[in-house]
Amino acid sequence: MKKILISHNPWETRAAITRNQTLQNVYFSSHSIKSLERCFFKGVITKILPGIQTAFVDINQERAGFLHISEIDRDMALTKMSETIQIDDLETTKETRKQPLDISKILKEGEPILVQVSKEPIYEKGAKLTTCFTLPGRFIVLMPNIPRIGISKKIEDKDERTRLKEIVKKYLPKGMGAIIRTSSEKRTDKELSKDISFLVHTWKSILSKYEKAKNTEKIYEDLPLYLQVVRDNLDDDIEEVIIDDKDTQNKVYKFVKGIAPEFTNKIKLWNKQADLFDYYEIPSQIENALKKKVNLKSGGSIIIETTEAMTVIDVNTGKFTGRSNLEETILQTNIEAGEEIVRQLRLRNIGGLIVIDFIDMASTSSRQKLFKFFEQNLKEQDKFQSVVLKVSEFGLLQMTRKRSGKTLIQQLMETCKNCHGLGVVKSIKTQSYTILRKFEEELKIKKLKMATIIVNSQIFEFLTNVEFNSILDLEKLYNCKITLIAKESMDISSYKIESK
Repeated sequence: MKKILISHNPWETRAAITRNQTLQNVYFSSHSIKSLERCFFKGVITKILPGIQTAFVDINQERAGFLHISEIDRDMALTKMSETIQIDDLETTKETRKQPLDISKILKEGEPILVQVSKEPIYEKGAKLTTCFTLPGRFIVLMPNIPRIGISKKIEDKDERTRLKEIVKKYLPKGMGAIIRTSSEKRTDKELSKDISFLVHTWKSILSKYEKAKNTEKIYEDLPLYLQVVRDNLDDDIEEVIIDDKDTQNKVYKFVKGIAPEFTNKIKLWNKQADLFDYYEIPSQIENALKKKVNLKSGGSIIIETTEAMTVIDVNTGKFTGRSNLEETILQTNIEAGEEIVRQLRLRNIGGLIVIDFIDMASTSSRQKLFKFFEQNLKEQDKFQSVVLKVSEFGLLQMTRKRSGKTLIQQLMETCKNCHGLGVVKSIKTQSYTILRKFEEELKIKKLKMATIIVNSQIFEFLTNVEFNSILDLEKLYNCKITLIAKESMDISSYKIESK
């Protein structure tokens, strides 16, 4: 069974979801740093780049957000474009709808625009913005300006899909659309209508605030993170929601009483002396999720490395030898790795392009079994949308997974000041030789008679023990007395020359 754990401190609120004591998802919310995802702003267009069909929008953040043509509501775009086109008859209108969109004819620099953040700022990029708005509820996601109805692929029963679509159509205002979530399965007419009514009311309040708001002002933000976790995950599979703070527990209880009163008995206050997260071994599991290597129970392992462009995952057999033959060993290791990879993708919040290098399998049927198992596991365990391609002859599986917010590493780690994110630094030998070359250049130019080189203690050890003869050769060659001094606090790549 699954549990939701919520731990509150004055500086941070953490939420974790576990299944049979194993961490499945973890969330962090700093009280001093606000999340931007799903927030609405009254933005201002600052620059339009027709060449890449993108507009930059000031939303009062460190970097301007970017709005691509594909994220602009088509009906709004066509309406704005038609204002610059003379419409004489119905045929002209039809032709207008067929023509490709041009962002320079839709938006103007300096004008205000209602935008929603669809993706948090990442690396050097600003927030990704959209005018295809979404408001998530417990059972549906309201699309107030896109009149389409979608339904979760995880709801497979055709009659149930039809029933849900009919109910949603009945209660949706004209011109609005919705995505029917997996959690809506077998829900009553009353439950769905209540969800829709609440979201429509929220949308109307956003429009009202937009009219009164100042430029670049934030006009709406989603629920606090811990309530989002409860809203999106509280269902029959959740055994209990445990909270270690009385005030937070009261807020969760009131929230659940309003949206799902049948689950209020699952909201519990942690009353043990031990720390809630420590008791369930959450910190140690988070530490493991920050490492590149993940060990499998069978003795195999997976290596996870993320770049700005993609994430690459490598599967190794390790100590696993199987029970009968090599093909079985490889298939069983790949299947175990596939199950663990799905968990790691959720836990580390990895999105975008992902390439998994499974161990090569000679049999086509083995590759097919692995593909079906992996795809089914993603469907059952992961809420985010993903697209998976079949396993190639080389054992490669390519997939994409929807990005949402920052990865676990981006939330908890920062770039190393020594290696600048490379994961490696220059060797002591390489650094020493670089310093010697630069020092020799100075000797040539300044024709020094006496010089003192102050270096890091590790460099000092290398130069005095390994390259001492080279120092003597420099003294003879340039007729200069050279003194070496070690300084522990000096950076390994730095040096200082004091000369006379």
